[in-house]
Amino acid sequence: MKKFKGALAAVLGLTMMFSLTACGGSSEPEQPEGETPDTEDVVEDDQEDTDEPGETKKVGVLIYNGADTYIATVRQALEEIAANDGTIEYEFVDGEDNQGTQTNQLDALIAKGVDGLLVNIVDFKAAPQVIETIKASGIPTVFFNRDITEDLDEADLDDMIFVGTDAPQAGVMQGDMAKELWEAQKDVIDRNGDGKVQYVMLHGGLDNAEAVARTEESIKVLTDAGIEVEELGMQVAEWDTSKAKEAVDAWMSKEGDNIEIIFANNDDMALGALAAVQAMGYNQDNDDKYIPIFGVDATSGALDKIHSGQLEGTVKQDNVAMADTVTDLILNKMAGKDWLDGTSYELFEDNKSVRVDYAKITR
Repeated sequence: MKKFKGALAAVLGLTMMFSLTACGGSSEPEQPEGETPDTEDVVEDDQEDTDEPGETKKVGVLIYNGADTYIATVRQALEEIAANDGTIEYEFVDGEDNQGTQTNQLDALIAKGVDGLLVNIVDFKAAPQVIETIKASGIPTVFFNRDITEDLDEADLDDMIFVGTDAPQAGVMQGDMAKELWEAQKDVIDRNGDGKVQYVMLHGGLDNAEAVARTEESIKVLTDAGIEVEELGMQVAEWDTSKAKEAVDAWMSKEGDNIEIIFANNDDMALGALAAVQAMGYNQDNDDKYIPIFGVDATSGALDKIHSGQLEGTVKQDNVAMADTVTDLILNKMAGKDWLDGTSYELFEDNKSVRVDYAKITR
């Protein structure tokens, strides 16, 4: 199509040139009386041909909650990609942790005719309906971060794919860090000297596959290593700093002398736990009153506290790699290619997702 348009423009150009020559070089070729030069089609064809190579694709990005620190860093990384790459334009909408709001936003973006969608779903229970709505629209879609693969069929891969992490990996890495700390400093960590790890767990959400895997796998690493454990408390704090602080405030007032490790499914909750223990005189540049706290995400706030020795460790969930991956995949599909064409990514063992690796970070 582009070659045809180019040829058409060339023929029209030559026709105009010969017309100018026949008129003795006049800048205004003579026209029959009452008629004006018909150049509109030429301009339109030339303009269309010029625009095609740099055509910008418009992609709607639906995020579950803009207040989530990790999701905010993914958004920032996507904005930087768009700013440096003229082939894609992102339109962000914030579901504010309300599925009804996000459903309305999805309908609006489909009605606007966006070229692609990136969906960070609010409510996992809504996944089947959201998937059906997107399939009916025919718009290529990458779900990301919040794992909906349980509701995604391999047959859906023509239209949509999931990009996330290997959920158990973060829990395993948290458990590894805790195990290594216990083995290296058991006399210090075992504050009551009973040979067990007494811990509390801040859970992201019982319907969230990542949260469930992080919770289970972190403790499994310890028990598989032959370390006795005792859970003193578990609270669903919904990834939220203030809710985590409230939970740890209550635990510290009741079990403060016995809590030896705090696990949090994400860094926001780990920071809430830190605020609670510091209010009781712990983790303030004094290793004699120190409770190891582990998070996930490697947010800037958590990294600052790790560097200053107030948090023990986190598991990096790479926001830049997440943004790069979803961008590469959606650009491929919008161009009519397979999701993974020209990339080094591989389908995960479920054959319907791509997974981004985690990494351990300790103080």
